[in-house]
Amino acid sequence: MTAANPSVAMAQVLVDELVRCGMTDAVIAPGSRSAALAMALDADSRVRLHVRIDERSAGFLALGLARGSGRPAAVLCTSGTAAANLHPAVLEAHEARVPLVVLTADRSPELRATAANQTTDQIKLYGDAVRWFCEVGVAEDIPQAVPYWRATACRAWAEALGGPAGPVHLNLAFREPLTPEGPGFGQDLSGRAIGAPWVRRSHSRAVLDQDTVGELARQLQAVERGMLYAGDGVNAQALTVLAQRLGWPVVAEPTSGARVGPHAIRTAALLAQASDFASDFAHGHAPELVLRAGRPQLSRPMAALAGAATTQILVDPDGAWLDPHRSLDWIVRADPALLTEQLLPLLAQREASQWLQAWVEADRKVGVAIDQLLDAEGLSEPRVARDTAAALPVGATLVVGSSMPIRDLDQVMAPRDDVRVVGNRGVSGIDGFVSTAVGVALASVAPTVALCGDLSFLHDANGLLGGLLGGLLGGRLGGQAGTSVDLTLVVVNNDGGGIFSFLPQAQYPQGFETVFGTPHGVDFAALAQAYGASYQAAADPDDVIKAVASAGTGTGLRIVEVRTDRAENVALHRRLRDTVAAALA
Repeated sequence: MTAANPSVAMAQVLVDELVRCGMTDAVIAPGSRSAALAMALDADSRVRLHVRIDERSAGFLALGLARGSGRPAAVLCTSGTAAANLHPAVLEAHEARVPLVVLTADRSPELRATAANQTTDQIKLYGDAVRWFCEVGVAEDIPQAVPYWRATACRAWAEALGGPAGPVHLNLAFREPLTPEGPGFGQDLSGRAIGAPWVRRSHSRAVLDQDTVGELARQLQAVERGMLYAGDGVNAQALTVLAQRLGWPVVAEPTSGARVGPHAIRTAALLAQASDFASDFAHGHAPELVLRAGRPQLSRPMAALAGAATTQILVDPDGAWLDPHRSLDWIVRADPALLTEQLLPLLAQREASQWLQAWVEADRKVGVAIDQLLDAEGLSEPRVARDTAAALPVGATLVVGSSMPIRDLDQVMAPRDDVRVVGNRGVSGIDGFVSTAVGVALASVAPTVALCGDLSFLHDANGLLGGLLGGLLGGRLGGQAGTSVDLTLVVVNNDGGGIFSFLPQAQYPQGFETVFGTPHGVDFAALAQAYGASYQAAADPDDVIKAVASAGTGTGLRIVEVRTDRAENVALHRRLRDTVAAALA
């Protein structure tokens, strides 16, 4: 490898080393100061390159690529406000433990704090939201520059993988020339032989020592009225095997991976809202011990019911301090799958208890009742969530938006062990949703469906720009406008912020629509046409089911709009609660 100047040399070396570490996808937003690195990424045929005009969209696209593939994706931008626009994606990656390599180009030190154009302080721009920050320094033709660059890239990759996994930030100062011209670079740019990384770091999953495993097994085995409660951020599916061995119900949020198996309580969020069920301690509905994984976020009544347990034990591969209610007794740092392997030989099979049967029977009754209600209601927001989850092709990924869609899914989604559900629940924001879904779709060979509200969709409409740019959406995969990614976007359009109708501010009608409801009146068909996406208006539930079931069949980027009414949605949720109470009576 040779280079025309130091800036080009550093760019080529960093790209080569990141690829050696395992990088396959990179996202760039056009800019001048980042030119050397952008050109190096474009010139490397091993990198699948994605271009976005909007840096915020670029950041979330990279996050989606990382979510879909399970390995770090890189995102590159120029200096100034461009770097600030990556901050939302960095925060989400930080809280959700998604590996991300953030590359921000910068002016060289002599141009900083001098009012030089497009310059601001980028040192530790993202604060503590990154696993590692490195001010890489100006590219110079000095001894040991190449080993330094290569080792820096390797460390960035390793730190992104964790633990815990998350974003890293390399701030890269480039002096002109930024393009392949100049006096040349006098050092050999080559890396290790046969394409090996400069430095490798092994990653091992957390396991427990035998004494701790024995203590945990004894504590779990001694409790009949136990529960597995799985939230977001950790794949807890392996722990469901423990719940079956122990005879415990499983309460699992959709993104936990644990809403599977015969002990999964589909309607737990609705059951916890039923005052008779939640408070009926005489019949033993409150657990004595809760084995937790991830962050339970979606149902306050369910969190309160679980919080009544005498003992709460959290299993987390990174030992994360996930204790917003200060109710944990024990944080067990262990990989859920390995912990399950260690515990199973020490646990005896418990026969089905009245405790488990009470949960399962209540879930069955309520499930039948709410399905009958939703089937009779026609096209509604909870039904769209239920039917979308049920109609997903085997192996598909569902990307679900925050606010109402994820809550509806939590209340009505039936257990499935053949699909994956993901969402940006790290900070639970609605921004970047479309870009994240596109990234997940591009990183996966399986069908991808996204379910969101209208405000989430509009907030990140720029995520559709890839369709307008045609081949750039899929990088070197090419394709015509709007066909480079196969993604079905189901958008529930209630013309505003539907979740606010469920919050206390809805009791103050004066100014509610202006400040919270925020009706927008956007024509989604025209918007889809402007961005080069196909459009379909769902007239009835079958339209939604057919659209979701056909995902992954080469339909391209497709928007399915479902029109609903906010006031009617609130009334339907009241009827759902009444239906649950009647079913339990």
